[in-house]
Amino acid sequence: MAFEDLKARINLLFTDMENLPEDAHELLEQIHMELAQFKATGQPLPEDLAELERRLEEEFTAQAKPAAS
Repeated sequence: MAFEDLKARINLLFTDMENLPEDAHELLEQIHMELAQFKATGQPLPEDLAELERRLEEEFTAQAKPAAS
């Protein structure tokens, strides 16, 4: 997957998130999967996407804590 394709797919997912906020969690998971697929090709994530991945991990962790309590 080319980097430009990844950016375009992530942009579309963020647009969907704005238009369908009730599906935000699912869309965040899709973004996370896109990033994981890109990394699986052996290509390093640019710093801005690496930061996005860290923020998504924090979001998933924060959402999971109340459900576990």
